[in-house]
Amino acid sequence: MALRFDARDVSGFKLLFSLAIMYGLMSFVVHSVIYTKFIEPLGIDVPLDRFSEARAIEHVRVLSLEIGNRQEGRVGLREAAEYIKAQLKKVKERAGPNIRVEIEENLVSGTFNMMFLGYSMSFSYRNLTNILMRISSINSKHSDPSVLVNAHFDTTLCSPGAADCGSCVASSLEIARLTIDSGWVPPRPIILLFNGAEESFLLGANGFMRMHKWRDSIGAFINLEATGTGGLDVVCQSGPGSWPSFVYAQSAIYPMANSATQDIFPLIPADTDYRMFSQDYGSIPGLDIIFLFGGYYYHTSSDTVDRLLPGSIQARGDNLYSTIKAFAESSKLKNAHERESPGDTDDYNDEQAIFFDYLTWFMIFYSRRTALVLHSIPIAIFLIMPFFLRLMKSGLCCCFATFYDFFKGMVLHAIAIMLAIIFPVIFSILRLLFSSYGMNWFANPYLAFLMFTPISLIGLLIPRTLCHVLPLSQDVSILKTTKEATSDGARFWGAFGFYASITLAYLVAGLTGGFLTFFTSASMLLAWISFHLSVKFCSHQSVGSAIFYVMPLIPCLLHYVYFGGTLVQFFLEKMGMMGSLPPPYGYYIPDIVMAAIVGIATGWSVGPIISICGNWLARSSVLQFLLHLSVVAMALSSQFFPYSTDAPKRVVLQHTFLTSDANQVVDSSYDVAVIDSNSLLFLFKHAPEVAKELHIGPEFSFKTANMSSQRTFTAIFPVNFLFSRSLKFPAKSDEIMKKYKHFPHLHTNKPQMTSRDGSRRVYLELSLGSLEEVWVAVLNITGPLSNWSFADNKITLPETSEGGPPSYICRVTGASHENWNFWLEANSSGDLRVEVAVLDQILVDETKKLKRLFPAWADVIAFSSFMSTYIF
Repeated sequence: MALRFDARDVSGFKLLFSLAIMYGLMSFVVHSVIYTKFIEPLGIDVPLDRFSEARAIEHVRVLSLEIGNRQEGRVGLREAAEYIKAQLKKVKERAGPNIRVEIEENLVSGTFNMMFLGYSMSFSYRNLTNILMRISSINSKHSDPSVLVNAHFDTTLCSPGAADCGSCVASSLEIARLTIDSGWVPPRPIILLFNGAEESFLLGANGFMRMHKWRDSIGAFINLEATGTGGLDVVCQSGPGSWPSFVYAQSAIYPMANSATQDIFPLIPADTDYRMFSQDYGSIPGLDIIFLFGGYYYHTSSDTVDRLLPGSIQARGDNLYSTIKAFAESSKLKNAHERESPGDTDDYNDEQAIFFDYLTWFMIFYSRRTALVLHSIPIAIFLIMPFFLRLMKSGLCCCFATFYDFFKGMVLHAIAIMLAIIFPVIFSILRLLFSSYGMNWFANPYLAFLMFTPISLIGLLIPRTLCHVLPLSQDVSILKTTKEATSDGARFWGAFGFYASITLAYLVAGLTGGFLTFFTSASMLLAWISFHLSVKFCSHQSVGSAIFYVMPLIPCLLHYVYFGGTLVQFFLEKMGMMGSLPPPYGYYIPDIVMAAIVGIATGWSVGPIISICGNWLARSSVLQFLLHLSVVAMALSSQFFPYSTDAPKRVVLQHTFLTSDANQVVDSSYDVAVIDSNSLLFLFKHAPEVAKELHIGPEFSFKTANMSSQRTFTAIFPVNFLFSRSLKFPAKSDEIMKKYKHFPHLHTNKPQMTSRDGSRRVYLELSLGSLEEVWVAVLNITGPLSNWSFADNKITLPETSEGGPPSYICRVTGASHENWNFWLEANSSGDLRVEVAVLDQILVDETKKLKRLFPAWADVIAFSSFMSTYIF
C-alpha cells in the first residue's frame, strides 16, 4: 500500500528535516566546544612566558604513572609530596631579586564534625601533609591580602588520579613556573596549596584553615577539581557574593561559567574543598572550578594520563593565570580582618549575580539588582500586550478575551513541555519491560538521544495535533483576520508568557538560572517581528515564513543545545555511580532519570519554535514517522551492551575479615557490590569466570544467596548507602594470617570513671595492628553515648542503617603508627557497643586473582576490611 502525502505533509517533512540538519550542525559545534577541540594545546618548547599543557602533562605523567598510588597510607603519597617540593624548589631557584618565594611542608592534625553527603559524622586526623608555596614581592608583608590556589595530590582508592587531581596539581605547578618566568611581580601574594588529603573527606583543606599562619591573609581563592578527564572547566560554585564571579567574567580567556550550575550543584551528591574555604571556615570569596567531562573514568583505575582530553589543561591554565592576576590586582582583595571590619562596604559582597558564557566565546554578567528590572520586563510585556493589540481597535472586552486566549496558549505550551518529559519517561519504562538489562545508552550516549528525542518531540506536538486551532474567545470577524492567524498569535504569546513566567519564578525564588528563559523571551520577540515581516512576502502557510521565524532564534537555540547537551552528557556519565537502588523500582530509576533529562533538554531546545512551526510539524504523518523512529531505536538499543572499557561498570570487592582480639580471624568473606541499576546477577551472567571462581551456578538467585548488609561496608561509610542487594561469598583466611601478626584491636587503657549523675567514662586505645596500608579506620558506636573526646567534645547527629539502632560515626585518618587514644561517655549503665572497621589497601594473592578475573568492562575497587566488635 503506497503512502499518500498531501502538500502540507510534504511541507512538514521538509521543515522537519531542515530543523534536524540545523540542530545537527548545532550539536556538532557544541560537541567541539564542550570537549575543547577548538583549543590548541601548547607544546613543551613554547616560550616560558606562556602556559604550556605539554609541560603540565609531564607532571601528570610522573604523578599518575611513575609514582602511581597516592592514597592515604601508601608510600606513593609521600613520594608525590617530595616530587612537588622538588619542582617548587626548581622554580624558586629561578626567581629574580624582586620576588620572594617561600616553600613549606606542613603536617596537619585535627578533629571536627561535618555533615557530608547528607550524613553526619566526626573526623579525627593527624600528620597529614600539605605543601605550600607563597610568591610575593620582596616588600610584601605576611598580613597582606593574598590569593590562594588549592589542588589536592592524593587520590581515591585504586585510582592513579591523572585527572583527579593530578591535572590540578600539574596546573598549579605550571602556574608557579609561569609566575616566576613571565617576569610578573604579583602586587599581592600568591599562595599555592597542594593538599594531601581531599579524598579523605576534605581533611587537608580543613587542616590548613584551622592551623596555618597564612589562613587569615587569604582574600580570594580558586579551588581546582576534576570530576572527569577534561572538557569544560566550569565554575560550579562561587561566592560569598558575586565579586569572585565578576572577576572571572572580566578576566577569563575561555569563560566557562554559568550561574545556573549553582542552583543545580547542591542537588548533586558531591562536595569539594570549596566548602572549607568559603562556607565552613572563613567565608572567603572564591571559585570552585571543575573539569566536567570524561566522568566515565572518575574515581576508577582508568583515570590515566592518556585519557586526558587535549586542550582542557591548556584552557584551564590560560584561564587560571589570567584570573589569578585579576584577583591579585583587584582593590577589593581583603584579608580576614579587613572583611570583618564594620566599615567594609563591597558593592559585590551581598548579592548573587547572574552570569553565563556563550559557548566559551564570551561571558555575560549582571547583578541581581539589574536582574530585578531586566527579568521583570518579559512578564510586563505579556500582561500589557493584549491591551496594546486590541484596546484602541476593539475595546476593553476584546482585550480581556485576547488575554484569556493568551492564557490558554500558555497552558497548552506548559502541557506540551510536560509531555515532552513524560513521554520519554513512559517510553523508558516500557522499554525495560521488554529488555533484560537497562542503561544501554551508558556506553553509547547517542542511543539516549536516538531513543528519547523523537518521543519527546511527539509529546511537544501532541497538544497542537489534538487542538489544531485554538478555541478562541475573540471574535475574528471583528478583528478582520483569519482564525488560524489569530490562533497562531495566541499560541505564540502563550509560549512567550510561559517563558516570562518561568523567568519571574526564578527571580522570586532567589535562583540565578532565569537568564535562560529571559534569553528565550527576548529572542522570541525578534522572531515574531521577523515572522510578521515575512508574511508580507510569503503566505502565512508558507514554510518560508517558518524559516524567517526560526532564524532570529538560532543564537538562543544554540545556547540551549549547549546548556542542554552539557547537562545530558554530564549526568549520563555519572549514572554509572549513582547507586544500586533497592527493587522493585531501583532498576528503572537511571533510565527514567536519563529520559527525563533528555526530555527537558529537548523541550527547552525545541519548545520556542513549536508555537509557529507546529503548523507544519503537528501532522499525523510526521508524528507516525517520529513514533516509528522511536520504536526502531528501542528495538536497536537491546542489541547494545551497556558497558565497555571506555565506560566501565563499577564493582566494589571487599575482602572482609572478622577478627577477635589482636591475632584471631573468626570469619573471612568476599563482599561484592555494584553501584548502578544492573545487579550482580547481570554481572555474574556476563562474567562467567568470576561466577565460576565464586561457585555460582545457573540456578543462583537473590532468594537463596547470602546477602551482605550495609554495615559490612562500614569502612567506606557513607558510600555504603549506595549499595543494595550486595552478596557475600566464603573466602579463605590463611594468607592474611601469614601476612600480618597483629590485627586492629580496641581495648581499655585506663580504669572506667563514674560520676555522681550516673554517667560513666570509658578510656580506650585503638591499635591498627601490623597493617601496612591503612586508608581509614571507622568507629560505629551505638548505645547510650552522651559525649566523647572527638570534635571538641561534641557528638554528631546519630545515623541509622537498615532499621538498626542509632549510630555515631567517627572516621580516624593518619599515617602515624601510634595508637589512637580517646574516651567515650555514656549517660547510663547500658552497654556501649563499638564496631571497628579498618580499610587496608593490601590484597592477598587470592583476592588479586579474583580481581583479575573480572572482564575489562568492569572497573573493580578492591580492598581489605578488618572488622571487630566490642562491648563496654
